[in-house]
Amino acid sequence: MAGAAVSPNPFPPSPSFLPSIKPRVIILGGTGRVGASTAAALSRLCPSAHLVVAGRNREKGAAIASKLGENAEFVWVNVDDIYSIQAALEGMDLVVHSAGPFQQEEKCNVLEAAIFSKTTYLDVCDDTNYAWKAKSFHEKAVAAGVTALTTSGIYPGVSNVMAAELVRMARSDNIGEPERLRFFYYTAGSGGAGPTILATSFLLLGEDVLAYNNGKQIKLKPYSGMLTIDFGKGVGKKDVFLLNLPEVRSAHEILGVPTVSARFGTAPFFWNWGMEALASIVPANILRDKMKVGQLVRLFDPFVRAIDGIAGERVSMRVDLDCTNGRSTLGLFTHKQLSVSVGNATAAFAMALLEGGTQPGVWFPEQPEGIAVEARGKLLERAAEGTSNFVMNKQPWMVETNPKEVGLGIYL
Repeated sequence: MAGAAVSPNPFPPSPSFLPSIKPRVIILGGTGRVGASTAAALSRLCPSAHLVVAGRNREKGAAIASKLGENAEFVWVNVDDIYSIQAALEGMDLVVHSAGPFQQEEKCNVLEAAIFSKTTYLDVCDDTNYAWKAKSFHEKAVAAGVTALTTSGIYPGVSNVMAAELVRMARSDNIGEPERLRFFYYTAGSGGAGPTILATSFLLLGEDVLAYNNGKQIKLKPYSGMLTIDFGKGVGKKDVFLLNLPEVRSAHEILGVPTVSARFGTAPFFWNWGMEALASIVPANILRDKMKVGQLVRLFDPFVRAIDGIAGERVSMRVDLDCTNGRSTLGLFTHKQLSVSVGNATAAFAMALLEGGTQPGVWFPEQPEGIAVEARGKLLERAAEGTSNFVMNKQPWMVETNPKEVGLGIYL
């Protein structure tokens, strides 16, 4: 039983989106690793789309647009200037906001501009405070007839949808009421996703970790609470640590699971030591200062790039759900390149919005089908393109590298 094969894709293939007209999509932060990867993935999923790569680096943006082909162009946009954004959104069907980091951002300029111009909105926000600021625009979005999805990348994003599916299946199969939900993430090195991801990591070390225990909100120290988690074939067991990630609060409130937490780990192991040291030694006010964090990024980035060449950029997500009857299920998602996988994930959400069926308002990915995402199975199938291991609703022993047999073919 321990050697049972695991299907790399539990969802049947679905056709690419073939619209009758060409949707116009602008990707803010399009010259960064996440934005450029999203543009490449979206051009494959929806060849008829006209893609506008937006950013501040004209030379890099023009090169990316040229590589995408005749249906792409570059425009210069300042995401700190709402009027610059409004001008860029004119005539667009969808705006993808990937111009992070989102930590310590005071305004939701892109979302406000999208509501003003009646443009469908998608962001890859990975910060709790920003996500709920975006959610506060819900009524304005409803009044304007605008659909907006926040926290819709790979994690958070695809991980939220995986959690929602696990909860739905547990309730529909009557295997017990969901009791505890845990998000576990691993990337090798920086995941090859560039300086923005490094800045995000440092900024998150300045935030208290929000978690829930039996319905009670608790705050914990960042990069504490280490657990060793088995991410299955190709990754194995890795150490992960508490971080303040937005899917914890949204999953607790929307899915109604009383105990929720999120942990993250990286490799080589000494990067985890460094993150622990930064969280313990560097004052939180410095780690919340974008300018000072930017200086740290410039200092560490050459070393990170050098190590990335050795460590690779494998990414793995494991979402565990425990139910009241003692039954546990999980979802697992592993890809050899985060910089590719994050684009696939974000493009999958973009496709869901372009295909319609989502109601006006500001939504999180795990909200019910027909509100945030019309077809979760199709979204997960698209996001999982190229994964080396993707399973849903399996018991832990079925995916872990060394399951423990307690006897008579029974595994824990």
